Amino acid sequence: MAIIQNRKAYHNYEVLDKIEAGIVLFGYEVKAIRAAHMSLDGAYILVDKTKKVILVGANIKPLQPENVPDSYLETRSRELLLNKKQIAELILKTEQIGHTIIPLSIYSKEGLIKVEIALVKGKRKFDKRETLKKKDAQREIDRVFKR
Repeated sequence: MAIIQNRKAYHNYEVLDKIEAGIVLFGYEVKAIRAAHMSLDGAYILVDKTKKVILVGANIKPLQPENVPDSYLETRSRELLLNKKQIAELILKTEQIGHTIIPLSIYSKEGLIKVEIALVKGKRKFDKRETLKKKDAQREIDRVFKR
C-alpha cells in the first residue's frame, strides 16, 4: 500500500511504463516518510552523465525538526537504486521527444522504502478534458447499473 502518491500524475501525464526503484535516504527521512511527511508535487527524475538516477524536487519535511542537522535541505536530490539494464532502458526511452520520468508513489515493501517511477508523456489540455469525460461517463454507467 502506498504511503505517498503523486495525485496529479495520472491527470497531467499518460503513463507508458512503470518501474520499482529503491531510494537512498537518511534515517530521519525514513521516519518522516513512514509518517507521510512528504510531497511529490513537482518532483521528477533525472539520469545524469555518470548514469545515476536522481529524484529531484521531492519535499521531505522532518518529523522532529529539533533532531535534524542544521544543514538539512528538505528538497535535496536523492539517488534512486536501479539495475544497469533498467538505467540503460530509461536513458533510451527518455531520448524520445516528450518523454520524461516522474515518481508515482512511495511505499514500504518488506521494511524498505520503494519508489514507483513511471516513464510518461505529457497530456495536452484536450486530452485531460477527454479523460475527465470518460471518467464521468463510466461513473454514470456504474451508477445506473447499481440500481
